[in-house]
Amino acid sequence: QVQLVESGGGLVQAGDSLRLSCAASGRTFTNYAMGWFRQGPGKEREFVGTISGWGPTTYFADSVKGRFTISRDNAKNTVYLQMNSLEPEDTAVYYCAASPILTSQAAPYHFWGQGTQVTVSS
Repeated sequence: QVQLVESGGGLVQAGDSLRLSCAASGRTFTNYAMGWFRQGPGKEREFVGTISGWGPTTYFADSVKGRFTISRDNAKNTVYLQMNSLEPEDTAVYYCAASPILTSQAAPYHFWGQGTQVTVSS
């Protein structure tokens, strides 16, 4: 089992930045790619980005590419989602998740956090 706890959400204005954190415990952290997903009001859950176990490889959804970055500190078992130039369309509950493979598909992510709310006002 891998336990994941997100933090850092909040209410910001359009154009602001916010950094989300996801602390992991349980199995070996570096065995897992760590992904971020989000679900906006009335929307399906969607992929945001992911980072490989040792961190050099990242992938992002087109909607956030160039604005969001992902990093991980394996010594702290923590992954971060840095969100810049936030837009009202970024309003959602953000979830981190752990997968044995690097993918944008949700199915291989077997472990999920409880989510953290991000609200961007215009």
